[in-house]
Amino acid sequence: MSLNNSSNVFLDPVPSNTTRFQVNVINESHDNSAAADANTDPPHYEETSFGNEAHNRLRISFRPGNQERYDNFLQNGESAKADASFHAYDSHTNTYYLQTFGHNTVDAVPKIEYYRNTGSISGPKVNRPSLLEIHEQLAKNVAVAPGSADRVANGEGMSGDEETENKEADDKDGAVKFGWVKGVLVRCMLNIWGVMLFIRLSWIVGEAGIGLGVIIIGLSVVVTTLTGISMSAICTNGVVRGGGAYYLISRSLGPEFGGSIGLIFAFANAVAVAMYVVGFAETVVDLLKESDSMMVDPTNDIRIIGSITVVILLGISVAGMEWEAKAQVLLLVILLIAIANFFIGTVIPSNNEKRSRGFFNYQASIFAENFGPSFTKNEGFFSVFAIFFPAATGILAGANISGDLEDPQDAIPRGTMLAIFITTVAYIGVAICVGACVVRDATGNVNDTIISGMNCNGSAACGLGYDFSRCQHERCEYGLMNNFQVMSMVSGFGPLITAGIFSATLSSALASLVSAPKVFQALCKDNIYTALQFFAKGYGKNNEPLRGYFLTFVIAMAFILIAELNTIAPIISNFFLASYALINFSCFHASYAKSPGWRPAYGIYNMWVSLFGAVLCCAVMFVINWQAAIITYAIEFFLYIYVTYKKPDVNWGSSTQALSYVSALDNALELTTVEDHVKNFRPQCIVLTGAPMTRPALLDITHAFTKNSGLCICCEVFVGPRKLCVKEMNSGMAKKQAWLIKNKIKAFYAAVAADCFRDGVRSLLQASGLGRMKPNTLVIGYKKNWRKAPLAEIENYVGIIHDAFDFEIGVVIVRISQGFDISQVLQVQDELEKLEQERLALEATIKDNECEEEGRGLRGLFKKAGKLNITKPAPKKDSSINTIQSMHVGEFNQKLVEASTQFKKKQGKGTIDVWWLFDDGGLTLLIPYILTIRKKWKDCKLRIYVGGKINRIEEEKITMASLLSKFRIKFAEIHIIGDINIKPNKESWKVFEEMIEPYRLHESCKDLTTAEKLKRETPWKITDAALEAVKEKSYRQVRLNELLQEHSRAANLIVLSLPVARKGSISDLMYMAWLEILTKNLPPVLLVRGNHKNVLTFYS
Repeated sequence: MSLNNSSNVFLDPVPSNTTRFQVNVINESHDNSAAADANTDPPHYEETSFGNEAHNRLRISFRPGNQERYDNFLQNGESAKADASFHAYDSHTNTYYLQTFGHNTVDAVPKIEYYRNTGSISGPKVNRPSLLEIHEQLAKNVAVAPGSADRVANGEGMSGDEETENKEADDKDGAVKFGWVKGVLVRCMLNIWGVMLFIRLSWIVGEAGIGLGVIIIGLSVVVTTLTGISMSAICTNGVVRGGGAYYLISRSLGPEFGGSIGLIFAFANAVAVAMYVVGFAETVVDLLKESDSMMVDPTNDIRIIGSITVVILLGISVAGMEWEAKAQVLLLVILLIAIANFFIGTVIPSNNEKRSRGFFNYQASIFAENFGPSFTKNEGFFSVFAIFFPAATGILAGANISGDLEDPQDAIPRGTMLAIFITTVAYIGVAICVGACVVRDATGNVNDTIISGMNCNGSAACGLGYDFSRCQHERCEYGLMNNFQVMSMVSGFGPLITAGIFSATLSSALASLVSAPKVFQALCKDNIYTALQFFAKGYGKNNEPLRGYFLTFVIAMAFILIAELNTIAPIISNFFLASYALINFSCFHASYAKSPGWRPAYGIYNMWVSLFGAVLCCAVMFVINWQAAIITYAIEFFLYIYVTYKKPDVNWGSSTQALSYVSALDNALELTTVEDHVKNFRPQCIVLTGAPMTRPALLDITHAFTKNSGLCICCEVFVGPRKLCVKEMNSGMAKKQAWLIKNKIKAFYAAVAADCFRDGVRSLLQASGLGRMKPNTLVIGYKKNWRKAPLAEIENYVGIIHDAFDFEIGVVIVRISQGFDISQVLQVQDELEKLEQERLALEATIKDNECEEEGRGLRGLFKKAGKLNITKPAPKKDSSINTIQSMHVGEFNQKLVEASTQFKKKQGKGTIDVWWLFDDGGLTLLIPYILTIRKKWKDCKLRIYVGGKINRIEEEKITMASLLSKFRIKFAEIHIIGDINIKPNKESWKVFEEMIEPYRLHESCKDLTTAEKLKRETPWKITDAALEAVKEKSYRQVRLNELLQEHSRAANLIVLSLPVARKGSISDLMYMAWLEILTKNLPPVLLVRGNHKNVLTFYS
């Protein structure tokens, strides 16, 4: 494809270092068109490319003849404006600006700064232009700082404050960070290669044989490898902070699992320090025994040496991570030399002494003999596996210092998996070599050779000239089964194995001593256990948890002084295994939740394999020690319940949250396949509360019959300019939903922005809910001020009722004597709180200054007081506050506050009077029944009032009782009202007439022309004809109020059938007058009208 554009000049960029994107510079000067035409080369089209920001400018290469043109561009174009004023929307110069898209735009290119959390340690968070800023019309005369236009116009820069913060962060960033080798690989190898390698692996081969021994190693490695894979997947699914296993589990499964495992994992690491140090001390004590240099006795010598050792290790740790890392590298070198020393020893020809102890170098006969198992009494595959498995642990050593790694996402998977591979090869290699060189039993006696003529028992040793047959009858001291120092005997230089044992124990102890405080600090920082907040503080450039170090030191010292760790060791192993199980389960759970946020870069994992790993870890826990496994689960369950009860205020986007959403979505979708049935009907309400806290009584009465049984949505309509409404609506959404949660109200909050109130409610009625969980009942408060309200408000109010009926939604109108809106009371309370805070702050300031000046004498006091101007004005201000406070308290509507809480209180013994005058499907009866099964209303009895014929009262009472019994609704009394249709008394009717008088047209008293004119000018007024047409209905409303006053004046609550105003026949004002006269001077009233579909049934 070609393009002929002679008015433009395309300049080629150099493919070397560029900034952000490679762009073309386009010269639009028509004066140079001739020169452009002279250039016969076809235009070059270049792809946008990314590069490193080596320089803060664009490098551009030129075709022959274009250099001069670019020089002119530098003089006349954008670069010449560097120090001049710049207009952000100036597009009439001879060039497009050197920016990403070749023109100015507020839209921002993707940047990592936009996705950081506030307070991120890796850099400042930058706010991208809002949708409002991009969508709305551009403001005029935008001022842009000189020299920054190319960045600001494209959203590619940051504010000066943010740049300053970045520089300060860079200057402060002197913390020591480790790569994957020193930070993860070295630590994991040292932790996995423990004492077991040198003093127990030979015994395991002797018991299980080479074949089963390799299987035991392989099975252990399967557990650690699966855990490593799961951990790698979690690590590469986002930035990893400090806290190791705790951080991974808590951010995946939530604070309940993370908090429970984090505490026991930190404790396990602290006790592990004591275990490894005691192991080191025991080796030293054995050496002291051989040289007859005991200090006191074996137990106390272990305590003394262990205490000195842990103090030295604490000093290395407190000195800083850099010193600790150097010590780890030194210990690894010693360990590698020790292992190499063993392998070298296996090929050095054996002498008579070593042969007598069972070492014959590599022999096929020994390999064959040792290949199968030879379990001694009380030993078996699982018991041997339980002894070996702790040797394979230690894979979390690198992850535990995740906060000190340069790139945890890369370092943890790479270092951990490679460490598992290397250590596995070493374990298997040592197992095979020792099994091929050393026999199971040997006497150690150089004279136990075979003499000619002696019968050979057919063992490998017998074939090699030694008779160890007496080991079958008595216990021998040498051989794989008996001597734990086989590796020292086989090695080329025995003391190096001892050095290896020292290295293994000390490195593991040092790693645990560092891991425990780091994990514990991360746990404390999250404030899951508030009592442990003291240990969250860090010191120095690496944020070292010094307090955690000393706590770990105290725990380790306590267990070292006990010096008996055989009992606690299985529990510690189970603590580690519980962590492995939860890491595997975290990976499975995150995958199973199908959250779009689960996108690990480490793709070599499978959710079912992770689940298998979790189950395998749990099984291994019981194999090692079932009592310890039960104790571990009990502790974890207790901590889980505790954290769940405390409900820490954190939101980490855990997979538990994701799965809750998936479960809710699946249930909602499944619910759509279920047809509605009358037996499962429940009121699902839209409540027009506005902000929930402003009409608490309306919400409380609705919540009373929807709690735990139906949907309740608190709705608010914002009327006005859309931009302002949406901004106000979005800013308060979370706060209002949080208010509902805080007050334990099981309801949702929803809001809409609309041009008028009725339009907003209409939108809510149609669009609220999800699937089968859609509102079927509208609950609104009675409009108490309708006679003073503008006509438009009355039309909206009555129109909402009409709309609900049009959408076949039931309506409940609630009226209480004081009204519902307490927004003015809340405003007064807010003002009082602010004034009280100001008063307390002023008193604190005065007190602080008085204390500060006490030691400076009278002169200093007056001088300071003069500066602060608090010598005399302070008491005046204090008294003014009290005056304002007393003034507001005088205005405080106590009755309104009491009315707003009346439905929160337990209702005493009384009645709920149900005036079921019209059959609406049963909603008028169902709502009061639900109320009577609630705790606050259970002492109230139902009294049922229905209309009937005066000559059939008893028959109709029996009929209604039969119907209610079929509905299984308990009632206290049934009243048949036979005189509803008689005229009300004159006083009551007069009150109604006076009520509607201001709204009547009285056209019959005027001539026809005047009457027609009045009808056109005030169509909302009640005509004489309209009043006459509904006179019988008006009589009924007035008469009903008389009956209500007579029968239900003392009721706790009245539930009454809501009269329906026929559209086009009953004016809005007439309908409001009906509602007013019907509910006047009564206890709380619920006017209820269902959608005339059955909500009650007597069929099973």
